Amino acid sequence: MTPRKREHWAGVIRNTSIAWAVAVASSSEIDTLGILPATHLAMKRAVEALSLTPDHLLIDALRLPALGIPQTALIKGDTLVLSIAAASVLAKTHRDGLLVKLESEFPGYGFSRHKGYGTRLHQQSLAEHGPCPEHRFSFAPVKSAAASRL
Repeated sequence: MTPRKREHWAGVIRNTSIAWAVAVASSSEIDTLGILPATHLAMKRAVEALSLTPDHLLIDALRLPALGIPQTALIKGDTLVLSIAAASVLAKTHRDGLLVKLESEFPGYGFSRHKGYGTRLHQQSLAEHGPCPEHRFSFAPVKSAAASRL
């Protein structure tokens, strides 16, 4: 799905869903906890931010036992279940919006173009500018870029 289509569908999802929420884990939480526990934390925050309590969670590949809500983890769930696909669209458009904002706060990194993925542009920006405070220092390319600047 193109970014333009994701934005369109994100609006439709937000306007027609009975409840939705998006939450994040900070880069420092990811560095401290690790990517999977930080992912669980962000998902838990999103569920807890809903305006109603779900009877059952359908989740793409993961389980959230800390919530105590019945749930089903589905591999490739975003291709099988519309609500999981909708959650993915909301998460991606939220992430993209955050990275566009980061672009103005930390110009020169190309955040609005590579959206945080380890593209060639991202690698070049890290080599040229070194990591910024929003980078996840536990990731090898960022750790390497930080070490090379010492």
